[in-house]
Formats: sequence, C-alpha cells, structure tokens
Amino acid sequence: MRRNCALTPGQLLKFYIALICLSLTVATGFLLAGVKMILIFTAIELTAVTIGFLIYCRHALDFEEIEISGTRLLVRKFIAYKETVIEFNTRWAKVSQPEEYEKVFFIEQGGQRVALGQFLGREKFKSLIAELRSYLD
Repeated sequence: MRRNCALTPGQLLKFYIALICLSLTVATGFLLAGVKMILIFTAIELTAVTIGFLIYCRHALDFEEIEISGTRLLVRKFIAYKETVIEFNTRWAKVSQPEEYEKVFFIEQGGQRVALGQFLGREKFKSLIAELRSYLD
C-alpha cells in the first residue's frame, strides 16, 4: 500500500529547478529595471516553495507492506523515512473491525498493535480486512 502522490521525487526535483530558474529570471528582469526590493520577495518565495517541497518529499515514498509466510505475518511501515517492522504469529494475531468513520484498522497480538490501511480507499479497505482474516486462524 503506497501513498498516492502526483509526482515522484525525481519529477519534483525537475519541476523545482524549473521553478527556481523562472523565478530568478523574473527577478533579474525586475532588478535590471531598478526594482531592488524584488530580491527580498524572491528569497521569501523560494524559501516557502523549498519548505513545501521538502515536506512533500518527506512523505512521497511512504508505504505499508504485509507479508504472510506460513504462521509468520510481517508488517513493514515506512513513514517519513522511519521504517517499522513488526512480526506477528498468524495463529494469535487479530484484525480489529474499524468503525465506519475510521481510516485505519489494527492488527493486534499480545501487547503489540499496528495501524494499517491509511493509504487505501474505502472499497479496498474492506476487501483487505476480509482477505487478512482468512489467513489469521
């Protein structure tokens, strides 16, 4: 399960470079016309755009992965460059039934609990829970 992003980090970098070139070209034109204040506004604009793009890139590669092999259920989550790996036993793990308004469901076993499904649409959400339950006996 992956986050639905419009641009990959590589495409975003190309767009960012084009945006910087365009902003600096416009700023140079105004600077040559004698408007020195443009440097301040261009610096503010490029700083704000850079911060926004960095935030976007931080979550562009987020994913959740479930692997079932025999009695082993492995959940990998990669959120904001932080990877979490949790292992469950399929005999003891339980899938919680989410409320209608919830956007995640939980896999639980003993004291371990992990939230999944944040990148899924509602139609795939329910089918994934049903498929998982068939493996957990």
